[in-house]
Amino acid sequence: MPGPLNATDGSNTGAMARDEAIPRFDVVVAGGGASGLIAAVSAARLGMRVLMIDRAGCLGGTATNAYVAQYVGFFNRNVQAVWGVPYEFVKRIIAAGGSDGFTKYTMAEAAANPLVIHNLPFNPEIVKIVADEIVREEGVSVLLHAQFVDVLKQDGQVVGVVVETVSGRQEIAARVVVDATGDALAAKAADVPMHPDDGERQPMTLVFRLSNVDVATFRAIPRETKRALALKGIAAGELFWESMSFVSTPGGTDAICLMSRIQGLDALDSFDRSEAERVGRQQIKSIVAFLTRQVPGFERSILASIAPSVGIRETRRIVGQYTLTGEDIIAQKEFTDAIALGCGPMDIHEPNGTGIALSMPPAPFEIPMRCLVPEAVEGLIVTGRAISATRDANGGARHMATAMALGQAAGTMAAIAVREQVSTRSLPVDVVRHELRAAGAALSTMDCAARTNAA
Repeated sequence: MPGPLNATDGSNTGAMARDEAIPRFDVVVAGGGASGLIAAVSAARLGMRVLMIDRAGCLGGTATNAYVAQYVGFFNRNVQAVWGVPYEFVKRIIAAGGSDGFTKYTMAEAAANPLVIHNLPFNPEIVKIVADEIVREEGVSVLLHAQFVDVLKQDGQVVGVVVETVSGRQEIAARVVVDATGDALAAKAADVPMHPDDGERQPMTLVFRLSNVDVATFRAIPRETKRALALKGIAAGELFWESMSFVSTPGGTDAICLMSRIQGLDALDSFDRSEAERVGRQQIKSIVAFLTRQVPGFERSILASIAPSVGIRETRRIVGQYTLTGEDIIAQKEFTDAIALGCGPMDIHEPNGTGIALSMPPAPFEIPMRCLVPEAVEGLIVTGRAISATRDANGGARHMATAMALGQAAGTMAAIAVREQVSTRSLPVDVVRHELRAAGAALSTMDCAARTNAA
């Protein structure tokens, strides 16, 4: 890598960059959540030297740090569309005792328009362990408690990252950087344009876990009764949106609850994001009191834990070579460069209300490679909920199973860019698609049928 590396913020890092001891990798994945985890594994399996960084103390992202303890988006109705490395990962979670497998689940059961889907509920603690195991087996280097600070650029190309750790500030060189931060931190630092923000982002949620729950008693309550209870709680100011949905870990004596709704705060403002944690905990205090007093099955429940971090549905979305739209999803638009399938549901939480809009696309929908590629920045691939998509399309493509499928694509794209010594902005589509299919991914509805028949 010729010449010194320079951080985009103009900080005095040139001396470190000229030091031959600077760590150098083929691919650096910023973010160890659902998408980043699968991206790192996929790139490593294609022979890349990979580093994955994350600011938390474990991998898994929203699944483990925000306790969103269910993978949604593997199925569109009864059709499984996400296979490959993501499916291998969930099978390992099941084998480790972290999940009883896929089940039917009613999203927002107490809302006006609930939706029955297939989900995979799991124990977040087992997911942490399985994630450690799979990356170690593939030889992925992992740097936890590492805060992304900046990208390194040379002649307009992204050539690495700057991170802050307990050891201090560190430059790390990479031939390709995969931005799996969710908030598009690397893309923003590299001056990638973002889609305009109308200020109406979906609300945040702080998840909590109750132990000693009589799950069977609650499940037996008629949906209409659950809705009446939810509306009663909202009217009293004790509940915050039309949901009493939860998932349980294997054993079925706990409830991992997505019942808080934190509105009016900006997840991209550091003070607001901090305040969201406090507001979430106060909401949980109120919710738990209501559940134990008013809802059958929760009478003896105990607050066991609160997620370490608030869950965020929506922040930045890059402007890529193509922008996926809601119309593309509904019309089942086909793309010659499709590299992943999304399943839905189309899931938009009211920014300033108590409701939710839920619908299922008619079939799995194709996501083109161009959505992961910035138009004018070399050396960077973006994955997860920050891909180039409209707000409504993002509502259908941000689920963790889709993020995993996008991660497999992103890791494969990065590896091919390095291996073939080609631009990240003009990757050979046929080669990318061939490698993805060879690794078990489904890129079309025909692939779904073939994978199902082979399973």
